[in-house]
Amino acid sequence: MDKTLIVTNDFPPRPGGIQAFLHNMALRLDPEQLVVYASTWKRGAEGAEATAAFDAEQPFTVVRDRTTMLLPTPRVTRQAVRLLREHGCSSVWFGAAAPLGLMGPALRRAGARRIVATTHGHEAGWAQLPASRQLLRRIGEGTDTLTYLGEYTRSRIAASLTPQAADRMVQLPPGVDEKTFHPASGGDRIRARLGLAGRPVIVCVSRLVPRKGQDTLILAMPAVLARVPDAVLLIVGGGPYAGQLKKLAAETGVEDSVRFTGPVPWEELPAHYGAGDVFAMPCRTRRGGLDVEGLGIVYLEASATGLPVVAGDSGGAPDAVLDGETGWVVRGGSAEESADRIATLLQDPELRRRMGERGREWVEEKWRWDLLAEKLRTLL
Repeated sequence: MDKTLIVTNDFPPRPGGIQAFLHNMALRLDPEQLVVYASTWKRGAEGAEATAAFDAEQPFTVVRDRTTMLLPTPRVTRQAVRLLREHGCSSVWFGAAAPLGLMGPALRRAGARRIVATTHGHEAGWAQLPASRQLLRRIGEGTDTLTYLGEYTRSRIAASLTPQAADRMVQLPPGVDEKTFHPASGGDRIRARLGLAGRPVIVCVSRLVPRKGQDTLILAMPAVLARVPDAVLLIVGGGPYAGQLKKLAAETGVEDSVRFTGPVPWEELPAHYGAGDVFAMPCRTRRGGLDVEGLGIVYLEASATGLPVVAGDSGGAPDAVLDGETGWVVRGGSAEESADRIATLLQDPELRRRMGERGREWVEEKWRWDLLAEKLRTLL
């Protein structure tokens, strides 16, 4: 493969799903043929120290911009062009197409022969607004390939592009490390630590923000407890919605059946999935379609762990579920539907086993990182 320049705002140690996606892909490319140009995680000594420590551990070159948010300004474009030429890169991968993909023509003039830009959920939001739709169209014209997560995001983004750019779109979703997320990931240890041994556990692993639907799960708990009295909801993760969720649990009268872990180190996430009997995240679309789930990699990580999943119908989330086989898709925000599907799974061990096993098989068939990284290498 020719040498590649990755240009991105979304790169560890900044946390998040897109960041994990790019890092996992980068680790599977030839480190001698890779340069990453990324924003700084956060200002201050602590952020600088964490970033420097992370970058030093990588097998490839990482160049950090002084800003915490790269934008396609003249200065940033000049820096990207300089890195392309200095390192002899002939291909470029924009980790998120909008807005950095606007630098595509400048990098083409500087010598880039292949330019790939990856779209996520926010580009589907861009496609709904006239001004940003025009910028998305320019990004499509200035790149060789726009990748998409699933059919939901493809259909919305393609409507903003020229027919030629739309025809060049290729699916490239994030993958799952099936060796990290697996049924023997250590869930019993987490259950014992949290005092949940022997109880039916509904687990939700995600950032605590309104779109994800942890509030819907809390509102569903009275109906779940009516059918499965000793059930417990384990909410894993941190975020700005935490205080409101805890208040809602108290107001709903289920605070004794809801546990909040707060932020969890990445290396402990597989075991937290494994602590559940059912994974549920009934995500919903908000803000008139601008706040939408791009895919929902958490459903696939849960499937790899052998859990049946209950997913919301926001955006591309259904693409991560084989409805009726690996779990079910419910209306996002519907506490009633969520409660019914969750309770049905908790009451039927054989159904849980069957859906969990099918989910694991599906991840191994379609969603492994090595398969997806090979696809990226071909595009580049």
